[in-house]
Amino acid sequence: MAVRMGQELLESQEPWSPVELGESSVPGRASGPGRASVPGRGSGPGGGSAGAGGPEGSVAFGAAARALGLKPREFELAVQLGEVRTVTTGLGRRVAHEELRRVTADEGFPEALIARLRVVGTAEGAELLGISQGRLTRLARGGFFAPVRFYVNRYRAVVWLYPASELTEFAARQPELLSGRTPPGLSAALAAGEDWRAAKWRSRRVGQLLARTGDPWERAAVLASVLGSVELASSVSDRYERAHLRALRPALVRTRPEAGAVRDVIDAVVTADDPREIRRYRAALASALEDARRARPAPRPAAEAARPRDDRTRAPGRPRSLWQKLTGRR
Repeated sequence: MAVRMGQELLESQEPWSPVELGESSVPGRASGPGRASVPGRGSGPGGGSAGAGGPEGSVAFGAAARALGLKPREFELAVQLGEVRTVTTGLGRRVAHEELRRVTADEGFPEALIARLRVVGTAEGAELLGISQGRLTRLARGGFFAPVRFYVNRYRAVVWLYPASELTEFAARQPELLSGRTPPGLSAALAAGEDWRAAKWRSRRVGQLLARTGDPWERAAVLASVLGSVELASSVSDRYERAHLRALRPALVRTRPEAGAVRDVIDAVVTADDPREIRRYRAALASALEDARRARPAPRPAAEAARPRDDRTRAPGRPRSLWQKLTGRR
């Protein structure tokens, strides 16, 4: 079920392509753009693989970062991209000693690892590919590569960051898109307002988080994390299931407590807003909830679980309200 869910999201979430130029407002499958991580897949570049393990054979993230010579943000990205795999222990997610030996034994360590973790913005990315910033932005909006990070600048504008290695791979794969006129189909899609950057980032981030866990309720919570409160309420009618999903819902981005001024901007990025994308995530969530309910029910208060749903009798010893006294109701 989880694999099918991931495949459906992948197939329906492809950006514009010069091959399928039917309806410009509905991007077709891409013939070459780099794909974001696939929601529903249990391993790969979406994030560290989850597994059972003991803390005695592993180290905390801080110690792992120091052992690999990485800064905290570099290590965080290494985990997200699957460069460093993690295990789940009684002390939380950690890095196994065996994984540290594997990473440090790779050819070219640490320079090659640091190069794969390099991220660039629009200006640096355009310089890297030898194209204008405008062309790189158009290609990113068309969904040919997925942002790996973003931040909000002082003007409350979203600044997207891309893995440098993925940009160079794209350039080698589709050099014809780096020069000449923008293909008419892409131009029409962009003129209609298409912008796949936020959706591609969400897809990548969801894939990373899904790869960290095999627990069905946690997986459902990951999918619920990109839906707004209204969409979540219409997708999950049971209030206790919604509460359980909210309790398990992971943070898609880390924000500082003082980031209130940009909270609305961040919320707009992490929340699916296109009707097509919303439908895909709602369908994936419905599938994940089927798995979760089969595994175990969502927790409920003991009194609620024991009492029939249509039992509206007053609990013994509970005083009647003033209105009940006046009307003679019991």
